[in-house]
Order: sequence, then structure tokens, then C-alpha cells
Amino acid sequence: MMAMSFDVESLFAERMRNVRPSLTRELLKNAGGPGFISFAGGLPNPKFFPTEALITATEAVLREDAASVLQYAVTEGYPPLREWIAARYKQRFGLDIPIEQILITSGSQQGLDLLGKVLLDPGDVVINERPGYQGAIHALSMYQPRFASVTLGDDGLNLDELGHTLRAHAGRAKFIIITPNYQNPTGITYSEARRRAIADMVRRHNVLLVEDDPYSELGFEGESGLPMRAYVEDRVVLLGSFSKIVAPGMRLGWLVAPPEIMQRVVIAKQGVDFHANNFAQRVLHRYLIANPISEHIARIRAGYASQARAMIAALECCLPPDIPFTRPQGGMFIWVTLPESADAMVILKEAVAQKVSFLPGMPFFTDGGGRRYMRLSYSQADEATIEEGISRLARVILQHLDAPATEQFGIRSAMA
Repeated sequence: MMAMSFDVESLFAERMRNVRPSLTRELLKNAGGPGFISFAGGLPNPKFFPTEALITATEAVLREDAASVLQYAVTEGYPPLREWIAARYKQRFGLDIPIEQILITSGSQQGLDLLGKVLLDPGDVVINERPGYQGAIHALSMYQPRFASVTLGDDGLNLDELGHTLRAHAGRAKFIIITPNYQNPTGITYSEARRRAIADMVRRHNVLLVEDDPYSELGFEGESGLPMRAYVEDRVVLLGSFSKIVAPGMRLGWLVAPPEIMQRVVIAKQGVDFHANNFAQRVLHRYLIANPISEHIARIRAGYASQARAMIAALECCLPPDIPFTRPQGGMFIWVTLPESADAMVILKEAVAQKVSFLPGMPFFTDGGGRRYMRLSYSQADEATIEEGISRLARVILQHLDAPATEQFGIRSAMA
């Protein structure tokens, strides 16, 4: 009997048929090696990982309670870790959050995926920032929504656009997703007035607000703004992460949601992984209660502040004044706006040849825009490396734009 031909393409789910590998990732695939400088990845700096303290915490939890630490656990997460999260919100913002409304996730990225599972049918509308976090776009795209992007200004979403978008998609818009603190990719922070105005709009529509907040501990000056839950408690899902303040390899984050939503999210998580890594949760909790976490975060803030200042100074020195960029108050990113004629994908290809990389703007847009933008991350490079890398990158940009690369823009002649 003849074997039937195997048509693997016919087996894929409809949601995977239009998924393509990232062109940016393909361009960056061969980037690296000696002398290569990357501003592409939004990665925490390993020099701030509390390695020795985590080793101590790991040994302690295994010696004291190995049977429990290595066993299955409850879906919602280790209760003392959830209590620590609740206490942190109380300490920082005066918010009272019951631990029943806190779920430990496998990184905040899993929180986005769980929300997609629970809330989105194909064709539902997600209102997002333009530009918006590419990880959220990727995670939610699997559930085949329509994205309705709202322009992001210097202090938050454009309110006129948001109002029009909410009215245009009434009945189909499930949630608005924003990153109000040190936004990825732009680095901007929402003003208090903008937060209040968005909360007021949410109250007047049957829509949920999702606040993705992995960077709020990384402000250079004082605290970040209040979480959106402070303004519209019963309609907000809040996502947080330990990746930026402890270590990303632990893959632990959290989701805060009203009871009705939390019930469904817990069910969805049970179908995925039963619970987040119990061993990692126990080690993390032991680390948090045994060490002065505020002092640790202060060191991270000071380091990133110095690196951000170095990148801002280098950009001011190396680029002409008609190429603007953001000046973040915290977080990891600077957003560069190139002239209309620029193509950041072409610049990236040329930059990789000069041993420097960045992330082009296109992955942060859901409507095909973004060609003239660049995201630069300063989190992993020291000040001297930042200066050298921006010098290389600026020369590539100016050559792409047919602009004169002269000493007036601080391009060192040695790079010619």
C-alpha cells in the first residue's frame, strides 16, 4: 500500500499560518563576536545579579524544606511570595491588594499570554500604544485580535485618539494595554494627569485596562507614578516582573486582577503549567526576605542612570540636532526619530557590518509603520562602550542620510 503524502502545512492551526520569523532577528543572527557592541537587547545587566545571595538562598531552602520546595505547588503561587508583593505595593504606593488577587506567573510575558487566552476571540480589538511593546504584540497576536493603535506622546496616549478609538470599537474592544512607566520602546513616562484622564475614559466604556509594569522600580529620580489600579481599581489588570530587579533567568513575574478575571486566569494557567516554578519561587522569596532589596534596587538605578546619561551625551555629541531622541527618567531605553527618508532596517544591516547593533522601530508597530525609528538600550554597556558604540552608529546613520560626518557632530576621525 502506497504511503500517503505528508502535508505538514495543512496541520498547523490557522493562527500560525501568517506567523513569520522576525526579519530583525535574522539580521542580528550573525551579530556578535569580539569588539561587537549591542544596543539591541533590552536585557538586565548581569553585573547587578545578586549571585552570591541567591546561592545562599538556594542552599537554605533546600536544606530546610527540600521535600516541599521540590514538590508540586498551588497554581496561584507561593503564598509568602504573594504576600511580599502585596506588602511592596502597600509600602510604595499605599495600595491594599489581597493576595487572592495576585498570581505568580512564569515571567510577566506569561501574564500577557494568559490574558489573551482568557479574553480574546479572533477579531476582538486590542487598543495598544503606537509604538508599543513588541513582546505584547507577539504574545497577543497568537489569539488573532485586531490591533487599534493610539499614538504615544511625550506624556502618554493621545486622549483624542483614544476617545475616538474607544467609540469606533465599542463592543469589540476588550482591553487597552499600556506601559506607563519608562515605556518600552520609547522610555517615556505617563504624567499623572494623563493617567487620570485614561482612567476616566475606561470608566465610561465596557473595557479593561492592562498595565504592563516591569520597569517601575527602575526610576532614576524618586518613585514612578501611581499604578493605574489606584485610579480605577476594579477594571485594571496589573503585570509585574522580578526579571529587572533580581534576575530574568528565574522567569518569575506576577499578575494582579479583580476576582472575576483572576478565577478564569487561574483556570487557564492550570492548563498550561499547573504553577510557576516552585523551586525558583521559594529561592526568590528567601532572597527577598534575607537581603535589603531596596539597597539592591538603588544600585541598579544608579548604574542605569549613569549609562543613560552617557548615551544621551554621546547622542548629543554625535548626531545633528534635527535627529531627536527621548530622555528617559528610568528604565532601559532611548527612542531615536530619524528623518522621513531614513530606513532603520537598512541602517541596521550597515551597522552590524561596523560591529554595532540596535533594534529598528518596525516590530513596535502593528500597522506597518516604524521605519524611521530606532530603539537603543543602554542597560548592558558601560559608559566607555556606549561612547564608542554611538560613535560607530552615528557614522552609519549620517552616511545613510548623506549627511556630512564631521567633527562638529563629535564623530572621531579614527572611525573614518
